[in-house]
Amino acid sequence: MTNLDRSQTQPCQRLIGVTGSIGMGKTTVSDYLAKVHHLPVLDADLYAREAVQPGTTALVEMVDRYGSGILLSDATLDRRRLGEIIFNSSAERLWVEQKIHPYVRDRLETTLSTPPLNNITQYPIVIMVIPLLFEARMTDLVTETWVIYCSLEQQIERLMLRDRLSVEEAQIRINSQMAIQKKVARADLVLDNSFTLENLFQQIDQALAQPPSSQNFSSQPSRSSNSC
Repeated sequence: MTNLDRSQTQPCQRLIGVTGSIGMGKTTVSDYLAKVHHLPVLDADLYAREAVQPGTTALVEMVDRYGSGILLSDATLDRRRLGEIIFNSSAERLWVEQKIHPYVRDRLETTLSTPPLNNITQYPIVIMVIPLLFEARMTDLVTETWVIYCSLEQQIERLMLRDRLSVEEAQIRINSQMAIQKKVARADLVLDNSFTLENLFQQIDQALAQPPSSQNFSSQPSRSSNSC
């Protein structure tokens, strides 16, 4: 079933795309949605990892391009080494993304259009965590976009702690993505992760409890062809 077919199905399924800049709390939000609200969560990062498993075309082409130095001893991708390459070159980052994003899109579309998630009665809400939702032009897969936001200082601190990066390394990774202000401007809903977890979770609860049309969305129209 195509996404066009799904958009014509009644009642309408809420397909929520969760995104934000690196280190702003996407995992915190998705874990809460899964564990507390028991919602199905599709993680684009997991599909991206599948795309570069040993033996895949994408990984073979990366080794051809960058050499075996991007592999660990078990022949899996050394993601940190690859990150050093692509976060310092927009051209190389684009090349890698072009190898991975079509696979990620296909996995998302297939999972949404086949059992059990295509059962709208059973799954009226599906969460998709897509870090590059806007950059990869995947907004057509969702009916609403939630952008997670925090201050730059908090973002850098979290990145340094999580990934053991220097300030300079954290800033390079942040600069490699679309500016968070641009994502906020395109969002249907902004979740402010600048305060306590309790405050963040209250925002999520409120967003889920209200129909999309009654939420305090931005003035930007929905970009999704799946809009209800």
